[in-house]
Amino acid sequence: MTESTYPQVLSVSDLEVSTSPRHSAVVRVTHWLTTLSFFALVLSGIAILLAHPRLYWGETGVRGGPALLNLPLPFVLDLPVRGPGRYVHFLFAWILVFTGFVYIVDGLVTRHFSRDLLPPRSELNPQRIARVIRDHLRLKPSAADEGLTYNLLQRIIYLLVIFVAFPVMLWTGLAMSPAIVSVIPTIVTVLGGQQSARTIHFFMACLLVLFLVVHVAMICLAGFTKRVRAMITGRAPVAKEAA
Repeated sequence: MTESTYPQVLSVSDLEVSTSPRHSAVVRVTHWLTTLSFFALVLSGIAILLAHPRLYWGETGVRGGPALLNLPLPFVLDLPVRGPGRYVHFLFAWILVFTGFVYIVDGLVTRHFSRDLLPPRSELNPQRIARVIRDHLRLKPSAADEGLTYNLLQRIIYLLVIFVAFPVMLWTGLAMSPAIVSVIPTIVTVLGGQQSARTIHFFMACLLVLFLVVHVAMICLAGFTKRVRAMITGRAPVAKEAA
């Protein structure tokens, strides 16, 4: 029997690692600006919330009156956190709005949304969605080729975050601004009042924080260094057989 009749077995040394395009420059820059802005908004939002950690529904709410939800947080009215917190919150909110505008315009022009995020109709069935969710709940590692694409659950969640969660955050944030409300009063009346806007804003922020925690957990599961490097350099490593 000649040597060529034996099956060929490839070792690790027979594999090469190459890189393929993963994220455009606009996606990478807006991603990190959004990350920075989001952390600043969360921290400044906590500072603002500590001045009155109660949530109401309607137009007004008072410290001694009935509340929709009493958060287990202390009142810190005596500490100078609310004023600076508002300034920081306002600044990074507009940085986030500008960043999001650039990202959406670029995504529409380059067809990033339709090409990379919009799920094919063939995948939008309950069985497939349930299977992807089960894999995530079991912390099942993603397939190797998912380094170059998004899976079904990622696509759905990213679209909801981009086109639902962040717009609602912007809407409810503007609805709490007296200057905006004085010009466009319907922006708050359709929500039921400024306290209603504040409550919706809080719960939507909690959902976004939960999204961030799950997002980071899945990145760690898939390979933290590899994924973060791809978001910095724009290229993802892929294995291929040596010629």
